[in-house]
Amino acid sequence: MIIPAGEVVISADGLVLREWTQADIDSMVTLFDEESIDVWTPLESPFDADAAKRYLDRAHRLRTQGYGIQLAITTGGIAPLGEVLLFDGGAQGVAELAYAVGLAHRGQRLAARAVRLMMEYAAAACGVSGYVLKISPANLASQGVAKAAGFTLTDEPVEVRERKGRRLEMAVWRC
Repeated sequence: MIIPAGEVVISADGLVLREWTQADIDSMVTLFDEESIDVWTPLESPFDADAAKRYLDRAHRLRTQGYGIQLAITTGGIAPLGEVLLFDGGAQGVAELAYAVGLAHRGQRLAARAVRLMMEYAAAACGVSGYVLKISPANLASQGVAKAAGFTLTDEPVEVRERKGRRLEMAVWRC
């Protein structure tokens, strides 16, 4: 899967998904320096301004190379409330998605709406026809997002990932 060049802004369903900028560094720290983000994501912890800059640099590199895209979830295009990611899913026509929403913004269905919007973008711009999420069976909130976005749990073997010295089993969800 190759992400087309050019700025990406996706607006629908009360959301504006846009690319991260240097101006978002402080917001990224506020959103991502949080215990549940540390537990369920590969993001650095503590997630300070230097970690945010490294994360943003990596996001821009992946974007420039056409391998993935990380968009800030906003409701008006300005203040980030979370993030939705799209990257190669390892099989032809399949993309993997991921998401994180800041603690203060949970319970508004932001992640599920953002995932659906990202899927629409990926189908139209990248020719993606299948989507995968990998979620720890212990992450009940993320499983709720997956269900709300139309994903179903598969019987595929769990994937084991090492994150920050912890072993996480990740179940496969598909749509």
